[in-house]
Amino acid sequence: MTQAYYVCRHCGATLSRVFCDLRATPPSNSFLRPEDLARGEMNYPLTTYVCDCCTLVQLPEHASAEAIFDDYVYFSSFSDSWLAHAKAYCDMIVKRLSLNSDSLVIELASNDGYLLQYLKERGVPTLGIDPSRTVAEAAEAAEAKGISTIVDFFGTRLADTLAQNHKHADLILGNNVLAHVPDVNDFVGGIARLLKPAGVVTMEFPHIVRLVQGMQFDTIYHEHFSYFSLHTAERVFASQGLTIFDVEEIPTHGGSLRIFARHAANDALPVTDAMALLKAREVSGGFDTPEGFDGFEDKVRRVKRDLLRFLISVREEDKSIVGYGAAAKGNTLLNYCGVGVDLLDYVVDRNPMKQGRFLPGVRIPVKAPEAIAQDRPDYVLILPWNIKEEVMEQLAFIRGWGGRFVVPIPSLQVVE
Repeated sequence: MTQAYYVCRHCGATLSRVFCDLRATPPSNSFLRPEDLARGEMNYPLTTYVCDCCTLVQLPEHASAEAIFDDYVYFSSFSDSWLAHAKAYCDMIVKRLSLNSDSLVIELASNDGYLLQYLKERGVPTLGIDPSRTVAEAAEAAEAKGISTIVDFFGTRLADTLAQNHKHADLILGNNVLAHVPDVNDFVGGIARLLKPAGVVTMEFPHIVRLVQGMQFDTIYHEHFSYFSLHTAERVFASQGLTIFDVEEIPTHGGSLRIFARHAANDALPVTDAMALLKAREVSGGFDTPEGFDGFEDKVRRVKRDLLRFLISVREEDKSIVGYGAAAKGNTLLNYCGVGVDLLDYVVDRNPMKQGRFLPGVRIPVKAPEAIAQDRPDYVLILPWNIKEEVMEQLAFIRGWGGRFVVPIPSLQVVE
């Protein structure tokens, strides 16, 4: 079969080394309404590659970012643990950077104002930028909190417009957005143009090392265009005149990095020892070379077989199983494994925007969480495994009828 021709979105090298092939699926957040069930869905390849030159793991842009993020149904505020994470970040960064009423904080992919609300409470001026019409409308509905949101894709074009209007920032932050931009050079270039000379950038993104070590292949989906190590992130930022000077490892999304960057000329913020330590660990694991990513796909197939064997055994025993969390990662998992209503009755989610719809591809119905108490299933499959503790605490009542939890990643686990 002829190999499609793709080039690296950062360095332009030809891509030929496959990291993981999860087959063709619809975009993971393209939930279906009942009236959509009579039509077909667009499926796009979900094959990731490793660049042999810069080691950036990436998914070619098959589904456009505009199509993915227009009617976006992910809202950060529906996760209690994520809200707590956002508040803790705000407490930390206000103190670390001495932010006050004279500062300006710009959040890229501000979603529904889940984070900026905590900065506004402290009297710090903010501006949110988000390309999604749906989540931006939710943020604008929170005008009582003073959260202003620009509905647009961020890059050098928008950065230049904001800079002309004197909107240079003391802090530019982005949580789980760096992976979502198809033109990563333009995105980081926009940050460099908008950041004050003494300003700081913080970005949080899943660590590709943790993805590999934790078998987190379900975090691969069409809205995630790139998967970063510190090694590759440092290279991308340096190409735009920015220096990553500090890094923290945080537990979100199965293991993420929080990087701190500044203009290369700003020597007032020295590079910390944490940078050297983490880069050394990446090198020792082989993640600074393309060969270090070989063999991942074979392990993914084993996870698939284990889940299918379990679901089939549940059905053969005439027991019931439902899913919790209509998350993008769950949609990747279910589509790759070919799990439909024959193996999973339905999925529940706290987000009312998803309730009454159907998961893309597998077309499993999404219900409100109250359905679990009503139907008393034997098992609950936790699809957003990264918040499994939060989910098990919320649904602890299923143990009253002998219900058990199932966690599929990194390997199948049944929790009493």
